[in-house]
Amino acid sequence: MVWTTVVEPRPFAARRLVCFPHAGGSPHFFRSWGKALPDFEVHAVCYPARGERIAEPPATDLRQLARGLARELRPLPDGRPTVFFGHSMGATVAYEVARIWQAEGARPEHLFASAARAPHTAQGSPEEAAALDDAKVLDILRRLGGTEAELLDNPLFLDLIMPYVTADFRLVAGYTAPADAAPLDCPVTVLLGDADPRVRVEQAEAWREATRAAFERFTLPGGHFYLADEPPFALIERAVRDLA
Repeated sequence: MVWTTVVEPRPFAARRLVCFPHAGGSPHFFRSWGKALPDFEVHAVCYPARGERIAEPPATDLRQLARGLARELRPLPDGRPTVFFGHSMGATVAYEVARIWQAEGARPEHLFASAARAPHTAQGSPEEAAALDDAKVLDILRRLGGTEAELLDNPLFLDLIMPYVTADFRLVAGYTAPADAAPLDCPVTVLLGDADPRVRVEQAEAWREATRAAFERFTLPGGHFYLADEPPFALIERAVRDLA
């Protein structure tokens, strides 16, 4: 299993930045981040059933997915800090990995939660997950943007992606945060597009309750995929520097 791709090897960088893609996303989404963030060695997560893992079955449980990632992403033996950046579903996966690390006596240096509802506001269920079919997921994809419209009208493209995209959306629909989840010890920065149709400001602001450390929220121009055109590189660098 290849859990992560190193976007641009930089073993002497001060920090490692691990990027967790959205539902249906792949490491390709973060392909430009390595060159743009010279102080970080950028690693992009590859979920099962896509990229180099195309032959694997998709994940069916978000917390189980996070457990596999937590084992793979152990703190670096050289002591360099690790920063997590999760977009949409990826923010929830990153949060769950951070929880596991913390329970084992480690923690990321910083968690960036992008275009995501706070985990404790999730009220998922197996029934909600099972009710999602390809047609409903395709409708959501069209409303969220982030995928070229002509691709969503291409049957060959849809045959390729819909099995894992629908599986990812079911992960989110079935997720509920543990009732006894302890707040994180690391700073949390939340990013939200001002025209995001899926995440309300109060749902993003609720991430404040997920940490006992510093918290910030930034509303940026754009929709659910605001970062596709304007990645928040300067904000990441500033937040890590100022809130470390």
